[in-house]
Amino acid sequence: MDQQRLEMYLMTNAKNFPSNQIMYLKDRLAALDDNQFMMVSSMELKDPNTMLIISIFLGTLGIDRFMLNDVGMGVLKLLTGGCCGVLTIIDWFMIMDKTREYNFMNIMNALNYYLR
Repeated sequence: MDQQRLEMYLMTNAKNFPSNQIMYLKDRLAALDDNQFMMVSSMELKDPNTMLIISIFLGTLGIDRFMLNDVGMGVLKLLTGGCCGVLTIIDWFMIMDKTREYNFMNIMNALNYYLR
């Protein structure tokens, strides 16, 4: 696979992944052929900044957690009003990291599918 395309992809999407996992992700992406890389690079990633804004305005309803497929916590926040706002405030500080982890896990699932 073309090293320049890999570097460009990582440079463009580095904010969407945990910083401590970038090198591991780079090694795994380098093992793909061109068609597989195109499929993985076309995956839609959630923007941590957008998720923070959603969490600030709609976090009490659990919308942020539903968007990250964390249905259990989303239902809990929806039914309890974010546990009277406590979980909502905690999520304001944690949602960006959770979004990066969510993106990383989605990419890793796709890589495991292609590299099995």
